Amino acid sequence: MTVITASENKTNLYCPSLTAYIRRKTITINIGDLPMGSDYPIRVQSMTTVDTMDTQGSIDEVVRMVESGCEYVRITAPSVKEAQNLENIRNGLHKLGIFVPLIADIHFTPNAAELAARIVEKVRINPGNYADRKRFEVIDYTDASYAAELERIREKFIPLVKICKEYGTAMRIGTNHGSLSDRILSRYGDTPLGMVESALEFLRICEELNYFNIALSMKSSNTQVMVEAYRLLVQRLDEEGLKPYPLHLGVTEAGEAEDGRIKSAVGIGTLLEDGLGDTVRVSLTEAPEKEAPVARALIERYTNRAQHDFIEPVDVCPINPFQYTRRDTTEVYNIGHINVPRVIADYSDIGVEKLDDLKSIGHFFLPVPDKWAMNDQGADFIYTGQNPVPFMLPNGLKEILDYNQWLGHNEKQNKFPLLTVREWKEAEKDQVSDQLNFIKGDIHTFDTDLLEDIRFSKNIVLVLGTANAHAMPELRRFFYKLVETGIKVPVIVQRDYQVNMGDSLTLYSATDIGGLLVDGFGDGTLLTPEFSDHCVPAEKLKYAASYNSIAFGILQAARTRMSKTEYISCPSCGRTLFDLQETTAMIRKHTEHLKGVKIGIMGCIVNGPGEMADADYGYVGMGKDKIALYRGQEVIKRSVTAARAVDELIELIREDGRWIEPSEREILI
Repeated sequence: MTVITASENKTNLYCPSLTAYIRRKTITINIGDLPMGSDYPIRVQSMTTVDTMDTQGSIDEVVRMVESGCEYVRITAPSVKEAQNLENIRNGLHKLGIFVPLIADIHFTPNAAELAARIVEKVRINPGNYADRKRFEVIDYTDASYAAELERIREKFIPLVKICKEYGTAMRIGTNHGSLSDRILSRYGDTPLGMVESALEFLRICEELNYFNIALSMKSSNTQVMVEAYRLLVQRLDEEGLKPYPLHLGVTEAGEAEDGRIKSAVGIGTLLEDGLGDTVRVSLTEAPEKEAPVARALIERYTNRAQHDFIEPVDVCPINPFQYTRRDTTEVYNIGHINVPRVIADYSDIGVEKLDDLKSIGHFFLPVPDKWAMNDQGADFIYTGQNPVPFMLPNGLKEILDYNQWLGHNEKQNKFPLLTVREWKEAEKDQVSDQLNFIKGDIHTFDTDLLEDIRFSKNIVLVLGTANAHAMPELRRFFYKLVETGIKVPVIVQRDYQVNMGDSLTLYSATDIGGLLVDGFGDGTLLTPEFSDHCVPAEKLKYAASYNSIAFGILQAARTRMSKTEYISCPSCGRTLFDLQETTAMIRKHTEHLKGVKIGIMGCIVNGPGEMADADYGYVGMGKDKIALYRGQEVIKRSVTAARAVDELIELIREDGRWIEPSEREILI
């Protein structure tokens, strides 16, 4: 198995700059009358969910998508008959005066791709299944036998390339983490490198034939894998002297609602921060017209991003950006080292008056047994600033006070001070906590003298914020400095966001904090709500609950702290064999209490065992009213009726000893 290491890469600079916002320079590709590439705005696209053979239904859905801001529309063509019907859909749209470029989505069927390439503006092929069938076999290839496989791929793929050249049709070579071929898995493993090589095998054939009208993608439902794969792809294109092709960004099977938006932002936003990406598709288990506004909100954040404050440049990335490793830190109290990242709830502008005020952050007082309980998203710390809590807190929640308040408080064992850099430098060392002190500042106030002073401290955690519009790269630059200097003090990432931002709150916070977490940076989060003057206490508590939920959601999406059941659900398309939104809601209703369990919910076999690659269990459509149930990537039960499928899924989880009755839980939901 081939593995790339940081030492094999000369600079590890996988983007134009790790500190200045500079969009990666790409070639321009032509997709109908709407070109894509770095000379043009980042484009928005989505995919229809209606059966492709439903011509009028497809037309109506495309109209709604275009009205919501979609610039390219993808339609599945699983067989020749669907590929043929693309012409009827296209003609119907043209009669309405809608000339949005259409993209045929192809899996398994080269003949459908070849037909579609003569009709629509772009075809998407998956190199994992265009010329291969997945049997989950490990094959020991010799160089000669591997070369023979590549020649077989050439024979199947070259006809499509020639048609695309003749008709001026664009192509996306879109690798999906979960559908890598047995051949790629056998040689490269289930890795970002395998994803990149899967696409490059096809791309090299295109370049040999002087066909360059190509976009590339490296999708995964695992945000760490997705980010690493895109980075490595850019690096490999440059190293091999291949053209800088535009990138299509997306997280597969992101899910629905807040979780889907957070997961999408962690993956897509992290790459956008570095100037990577030329078109975005947000994959939500919702109506397709709901996707474009989310993608637009992600993209528009970078419209004027180049006018940000200066950040010290990076010549050599001090970490391996192609493989996740958590930054090594000293354990301070219960923060850092092997502890999960902690969540700090900011109540400094809310105030706590009664026991019920803590429900918003997952802590509940039960009068009858006279004890506290907490749910899976119970905050670890509460920052109250100048307003100490007037009663004893539950054992699972510790309080942080501003330094002057902490000094005057008579109970210091379970309360900890937050100091400014100046307060820390001026404080007598016997006037701080011997257990845990938080020092708040930014990349400028955490100067060399301070860092050297606390280098070997075992009672200090930094709270890192920024006022820079280019927030995530500035925060990351500070982490780079800690790595470069060998300082292992834990760091909490703090960000301020206004409470009336709508979806942008979720997307921005997931990008700013999630982008650090996927690189192994950050030992906790502190999201600070900025309230309007007319916000009343009850509203503030509702916002506190929202910020707490987002914080835990970011940690889960970045794969650093699992606090709830994870649903890897596809966004639905014309191949879907059941009502995906309704089914996802039903499965969630019965299983959302299973902390840390990952369940894949896939509309068809194309998005089956592959796309839910790291799910523990899978619920996959295999025919009308027929469901296949998976344990990992192994089919356990076939042709289960839809009416029985959820019960059978629960029974499968029960057999593995992972089922918990909701009534048996010791904590509250």
